[in-house]
Amino acid sequence: MKGFKKIIAVVLTVTMVIGLSACGKTTSTDTSSTATSSDTKKTYDKIVYEYATFNNIPSTDTLAKVEEAINQITRDKIGVEVELKPIGIADYASSVSLSLQGGEQVDVFESLGDFNTSVSSGKAYDLTDIMDTCAPETKALLGEDILNACVQDGKLYGIPTYKPYALTPMIIYKQDIADALGIDMSKVKTIYDLTDVLRTVKKAYPDMAPFVPVQAGNSGLNYCITDVDYLTDSYVNPTGILLGDNMSVISYYGTDEFSKLCDLARTWYNEGLILQDAATTTSSASELMAGDNSFCYAASYSYPTEDTALALGAQMGVNAGAVQIGDAYLDTTSINALSWMVSSTCKTPEAALKFLNLTFTDKEIANLLIYGIEGEDYVIAADGSAAYPEGMDASSVPYTAQLSCGTLGNFFIMYQFGSANDASLKWEEEQNQAAKKSPAMGFTFDASTLTTEYTSVSNAIKQYLPGLLCGSVDPATILPEFKDKLQAAGLDAIIAEKQKQLDTWLANK
Repeated sequence: MKGFKKIIAVVLTVTMVIGLSACGKTTSTDTSSTATSSDTKKTYDKIVYEYATFNNIPSTDTLAKVEEAINQITRDKIGVEVELKPIGIADYASSVSLSLQGGEQVDVFESLGDFNTSVSSGKAYDLTDIMDTCAPETKALLGEDILNACVQDGKLYGIPTYKPYALTPMIIYKQDIADALGIDMSKVKTIYDLTDVLRTVKKAYPDMAPFVPVQAGNSGLNYCITDVDYLTDSYVNPTGILLGDNMSVISYYGTDEFSKLCDLARTWYNEGLILQDAATTTSSASELMAGDNSFCYAASYSYPTEDTALALGAQMGVNAGAVQIGDAYLDTTSINALSWMVSSTCKTPEAALKFLNLTFTDKEIANLLIYGIEGEDYVIAADGSAAYPEGMDASSVPYTAQLSCGTLGNFFIMYQFGSANDASLKWEEEQNQAAKKSPAMGFTFDASTLTTEYTSVSNAIKQYLPGLLCGSVDPATILPEFKDKLQAAGLDAIIAEKQKQLDTWLANK
């Protein structure tokens, strides 16, 4: 189904005229390769493209076949050959860091919620002066507002994946249970409307935990606070934020909204409406929903509810429904969480950026990266959508990175998976324009001077937040204790520095 393509957004966005230069190779200092065409030898820049995959890592031979199909295009278009290096999602960030620290060749890599860290640690190359000549099509496609999400101190360090950005909070539920109990989920407009629904389910199924966490230690309730700009922090580890149109930086954990959610979680916990070990379970929502002891969970997705339900239901093996419980909201983190960067160690940044440009503008390149070789790894249906060859699936085809479709280049030029729905694509692009935007859109926070404070604050968040948002601790006593720990860890310093940088950004805007 098209839906698998839709899931991963958890879940981040042609010919060029500049002269060619050279990049190194992982195991050698040789920065070029030669290929024979008729009697003429040509030299090509070689780059290493490291990307995260949620699918199986293909064999060396399979990967070489996809590489060659890509290189048949890139040699002629941009004078570049690409070495593909897919890395499992769980190991991606650490693998890239270790490779760069060890002096291995990494020319192009992506951020996975750590754009700010990649910049402050010096991993990312300044693209400002080569964007116009190496990636003018991508610059025009994304526009200034989107690209500004990857600007720090007036310098462009990345290119956001072009995908549906606007995350909308939803409840994902089992339609069969709702139908059997006569529950009209369309009446659930906010997370607080869900309580009576959960009570109805619990009464009918006493042994069930009606509500389950979206992932380990994360109940998903935090996604239900609306109009939050996390000011470059991640959704699961926020510190100083903006709320609504107020430009004063405040503590996320000092808001009335956060306190109310903690009280709600505690009510659910005491009534057995939420999984009792939600704060500690290592199971994801997909795993928990696949079993019989669950009804729903909360999360944010950037696709229509019908598509989201179809996609997740297929993944979980259930008849799923989805209902929206808030409006989409865009802040800088929404856009730059998944961004592509040229490494600061790349010997030929122009060549690397040229290839990045193709991942955003060349449909054939984008689909080779996601689906592999047509006829072997995927087939095209009559409606123009992609599917696995008959008798094969994601685990048996030689190559697929299909679950990474929301992270690689331009989502909108990739084949839809399972069935084509142009109306959904149109809706998704319109949402990027129509969603409410933070007044600080484009601001990125430089946390490089606050490493100690961030480490201490993060440790406190990891200690207290799961229990508070999953209801397993009493917020009346634990929330004040948590706030004291945050203050002692240096949260006030983070908030003050965010405010200082934000004020400077506003003055120069």
